[in-house]
Amino acid sequence: MSILDKISAYHDELTAIRRDIHMHPELGFEEERTSDIVAEKLKGWGCEVARGIGKTGVVGTLRVGNAHKSIGLRADMDCLPMQETNGLPHASKFDGKMHGCGHDGHTTMLLGAARYLASSKNFDGTVHFIFQPAEEGLGGADAMLADGLFDKFPCDAIFGMHNRPSLEPGKFAIRTGPMMAGGASWDINIKGKGAHGARPESGIDPVVVASYIATALQTIVSRNMRPQDTAVLSITQIHAGDAYNVIPETAVMRGTARCFTKENMKLIEDNMRRIASSVAEGFGATAELSFRGKFPPLVNHPEETDLYADCAAALVGEENVERNGNLVMGSEDFASMLLERPGAYMLIGGGGNSVGETSCEVHNPGYDFNDKILPLGAALYAQTVERFLQKEGV
Repeated sequence: MSILDKISAYHDELTAIRRDIHMHPELGFEEERTSDIVAEKLKGWGCEVARGIGKTGVVGTLRVGNAHKSIGLRADMDCLPMQETNGLPHASKFDGKMHGCGHDGHTTMLLGAARYLASSKNFDGTVHFIFQPAEEGLGGADAMLADGLFDKFPCDAIFGMHNRPSLEPGKFAIRTGPMMAGGASWDINIKGKGAHGARPESGIDPVVVASYIATALQTIVSRNMRPQDTAVLSITQIHAGDAYNVIPETAVMRGTARCFTKENMKLIEDNMRRIASSVAEGFGATAELSFRGKFPPLVNHPEETDLYADCAAALVGEENVERNGNLVMGSEDFASMLLERPGAYMLIGGGGNSVGETSCEVHNPGYDFNDKILPLGAALYAQTVERFLQKEGV
């Protein structure tokens, strides 16, 4: 039997685990129940278990043979602060919390790999199963690294995975080098002069200032960056005032920036600061930019990318593995781990949801992870371990 066949034999158990986690979503650094489930399963399968790595992170360790080589497999555990609307039987039990990105599925796939590897022991070396908290913008990867993740659990290479609803089940996508954008969050605080709405001449309107800044910011990507570079600068919030007849004193703009190099992120920040300050000054107001880089670009290492893609091809055929996949403008804090150790990150096709209906993209209130791909993701993790830690003579 193949790895996929063996893992498929307990597909129902994996589905039950995934749906249970989905019904009980937990936000970043609050994944106590999820961590309990992960730790209990890992211990039951004979893994050593360490908890509290990055506050609520869990690391399971499995050693077989005498080889000193080691590998890390990583999954994220946290949910999103959003309301689920799909009406499924296993929908979130908690208002304002939802597994809208599939981390419940990622956690379950890694558990499936751990169960198989603990049973088969068809490798020589050490596997670390890394269950990370707080991927959704709270810095869970950095928290685990700060707690000495790779000092306590040495890894010669690390591998991660994420579902992609727009990719068909049974297909994978990856690329060498930059794959996912670095991400930053920013605020622009504008100070004008409050006035009566009927007497605008007596004030300095921060709403008008914000409007002009918003327009001018759109020129950064189109007129300050090279056309062959890829970047996004999005304004996602503008807040000002709370009365119909009052010109407010202040306004706040917020948003995100995404690109694939540190140099371009610095270019975006510098031009945002120049534009905001200069435009505001032209109206007699002031504007200050707070720019916070959250994630570096995710960059796959060549050798590990080839290995990962080869393992995927062994499962689904070369024709179903896109080795030069599209750049992804979303960010992923697994990038921080790839700065510390060589490794690669794969997208697994997840088209459809748990009841066979067409699925929407992640971060949508109607999203649900497709349980059909649980064995496939687990098998890819397991296949990668067996190849990376291949027994001599095999």
